[in-house]
Amino acid sequence: MLEIGCGREGGLVEPLVAAGYDVLGVDPNAPEGDRFLRTTFQEARDELSQAGFGAVVAGRVLHHVEPLDESLDLLASLAPLLVADEFAANRLDPAAQDWYEGQYRMLRAAGATPTGPSSLDDWRSRHQDRLHSDDVLLAALRARYDELVFERVPYLHRWLEGPSSEDLERSLISAGAFPAIGYLWAGSSTSTTRSSPAADR
Repeated sequence: MLEIGCGREGGLVEPLVAAGYDVLGVDPNAPEGDRFLRTTFQEARDELSQAGFGAVVAGRVLHHVEPLDESLDLLASLAPLLVADEFAANRLDPAAQDWYEGQYRMLRAAGATPTGPSSLDDWRSRHQDRLHSDDVLLAALRARYDELVFERVPYLHRWLEGPSSEDLERSLISAGAFPAIGYLWAGSSTSTTRSSPAADR
């Protein structure tokens, strides 16, 4: 199994190893060790292509991968299964922003230290123009894989890290107060030569 974008803490590599999987994590900031490569998966193309992976795992990575088409073509060639935990920044509407920033202020006042940004406007000014919207990313994934799983899920609680943030966010999404910002996706590719937008150009 290959995890791309495992980060400096190693992502899911160690938990998956503990569960019995043979896993390699790839990230420019990956930890030291035999189970990690400190590079991008694009730069490690030749090495990874020889490994024979059964699945690729991508946690909050694909929405900022560039170039998108060529990178997804590479992933589809590396393994027949892709599992992604994703983030749709374009779905951050005013109601979601108001709730998030209010929760952030409340948690800070209580002495907590949320890991997310205090201002989503400031965050957008730094990041959003460089992120793929969910419709763009999903279209690119569906061009290369047969969709197995697609589920909208809460996301903002990950930035807040409050004791009840996830339950509260989930209940507000269910009530229609604002949309789910996260999504889980999995797809299978039966052929490494499957047609894609990049291949057609």
